[in-house]
Amino acid sequence: MAEAVGPNAVPGETVRVRYWAGARAAAGLAEEPFPAPTTLADLLGEVVARHLDRPRLKDVVSVCSVLVGDRPVSTSDPANVVLRPGDTVELLPPFAGG
Repeated sequence: MAEAVGPNAVPGETVRVRYWAGARAAAGLAEEPFPAPTTLADLLGEVVARHLDRPRLKDVVSVCSVLVGDRPVSTSDPANVVLRPGDTVELLPPFAGG
């Protein structure tokens, strides 16, 4: 069964994706909405598909840490992470330094 994510999600029709650091540079924008509900796997596929003109984004997304709200989902199967309307997905690429 899919794992529900975003217990504090507010009503709405979209999931907001926020890009940080190198992900922002690769996407060419700071954030954008996507249809909800969806799974994290489908959302990440749509992020790449929506930006085919920015081929570097696929590589950046593949190494990003992902948060849904303030919850890391690194140990969860993205196909089992259900995103609800009002959720925010944070894509954080690895940072150099500390």
